[in-house]
Amino acid sequence: MTVPLTVEEVPGRGLVAVALTVRAGGDDDPPGRHGTAHLVEHLMFPRGAGDDSGHVALVEEAGGMCNAETHRDHTVFHTVAPADALPGILALEARRLRRFAPAPATVRSENAVVAEEIRAADAGTRLWDTVLAAVHPGARDAYGTVAELREVTAAQAAAFFRRHYRPERAVLTVVGDVDAGRTAELVAREFDGWAPLPDAAPDPAGHPAPVPSARGDGATARPEAPVPYHRDGVAIGHALADPRRDQGTYFAQAVLCEVLRRSRLPGLLTRSAGVDAATVRCGYQGQWLASAAPDLALVLLGRAPGTGTDEAVALWRDTLGELAAAPPAEEELRPAVAVLRAACHRQADSLAARAVTHGRGALLFPGVDGTGPDTIPGRLAAVTATEVSAAARALLTAPSTVRTLERATERATESATERATP
Repeated sequence: MTVPLTVEEVPGRGLVAVALTVRAGGDDDPPGRHGTAHLVEHLMFPRGAGDDSGHVALVEEAGGMCNAETHRDHTVFHTVAPADALPGILALEARRLRRFAPAPATVRSENAVVAEEIRAADAGTRLWDTVLAAVHPGARDAYGTVAELREVTAAQAAAFFRRHYRPERAVLTVVGDVDAGRTAELVAREFDGWAPLPDAAPDPAGHPAPVPSARGDGATARPEAPVPYHRDGVAIGHALADPRRDQGTYFAQAVLCEVLRRSRLPGLLTRSAGVDAATVRCGYQGQWLASAAPDLALVLLGRAPGTGTDEAVALWRDTLGELAAAPPAEEELRPAVAVLRAACHRQADSLAARAVTHGRGALLFPGVDGTGPDTIPGRLAAVTATEVSAAARALLTAPSTVRTLERATERATESATERATP
């Protein structure tokens, strides 16, 4: 069995991008071992021993660059290199899949690297994951926790790899100055032998049972315990529509968030002295269509002295309610769409971004139109003011949560980050 392949010919660039996207992320971490997917991502860059150069060194010797990202529901490995280096790059990709067998010393070393990444994650990143888990119980962030990662063994990392890194759970994407037919031949030659070891035994227990902490009855859930943050504020999370089932509402909510960011939230700050900062981000960590459902719109409000959480939330809901009651004017909608479309076009100029977008579309949104790098701007342009208003109503009635943010010392924030398991 070989890995599914997507090829896009982009002649004249002299470069090629290769993306391997695997359906394995934070949501797949075994119980008590949160961060295993992130650790395995690091272990997929073997350093080599003796005369055998490591993966990164070999890619760089070919004139290329490589990196990877772990998300909740997938991990993607991407490489950009001169187009004539494609045979060697594909051989290296297949080699590290076949040879995955990390030594205990390597696991300990990479564990320390991942732990530093977790500690370095800023408060905003950790806050997103905390709110996501409150809106969608059971969702796991991609980082993991230092305490649980410390216990992951080489055998457990290998078992995770065998369970999830399989041809039927992966997509290979090649974009650049290549020939599609020749590329398919190369992939068949290198990956047809990718036969993973027998699947590991199932986990003794699944993820913890979901806790009903979010509401979908039109009312925002009561605030939970305060979250240490760099200032006093409020975080409000709203579940977005599922792009696999209701793409129209999802795209309209992306436009809605941009309308709010550009004009409605600045207006709120002008009208009210109770809120002195306001922003909204759409999609996981601000990247929409970067993961499948559950997905999130996150609102952050700065509370002025004397302003309570309930008062700040009421101001936000009034602002969102205005758009739910009346569509935005064309002069408000048009710039918001233009900004989003321009950002999509700029991203699509990157071969690596195109390869990653194609891979995510094939793996996370199979059979769903409108998720390719060249079709997303058109979907945005088609969003109407009436659809934006309907998207606001959908956001108001979707499951939501509130977290009070309280100013904390740097030491307290770091301690909470290391302990937290969203």
